[in-house]
Amino acid sequence: MKITPATVAEEHERLSARDSIPELVNETRDRLGPLFGVEVAHVTVEQYRAEVDSVFADGDRAVNVAALCGLLRDLDCPGDYPGFVVDEFLGRKLAATIAGGEPFALLAEATFHFADVHTHGGPDDPAGADDLDAALAAGFQTRLPGWEWTEGASPFDPEQ
Repeated sequence: MKITPATVAEEHERLSARDSIPELVNETRDRLGPLFGVEVAHVTVEQYRAEVDSVFADGDRAVNVAALCGLLRDLDCPGDYPGFVVDEFLGRKLAATIAGGEPFALLAEATFHFADVHTHGGPDDPAGADDLDAALAAGFQTRLPGWEWTEGASPFDPEQ
């Protein structure tokens, strides 16, 4: 795999065009909300695209996101199971990288596993394809607004 500024720009465009990812974000939020007894706002395609732009505006983050997406997109293993550990590892890392620093990175990793259980590729898709989609949904749903507890000052803020 060779990552260049051009391949990073291509991945930016590819992710911006993935209108299915906001749908996965919203499906994930619809499943998570009741588990925590909260309603979580849906995201729009426009919000998703703006957040993709934000992720790719940080060159260091952009190159890592592009590389992880490329690896997952091409990862395949006959029968899938032998590749299970690596696609889970890469998916978790992609979700965390998109989400940003702690504690959001950890939340995105946990959400990746939850989203992955509900995300399935087609019979002709490589093994990593569904993990790529689950990671994008987990990472972006963690970064995007909609969770009430993230939309205000922390109750642990020493300045309060």
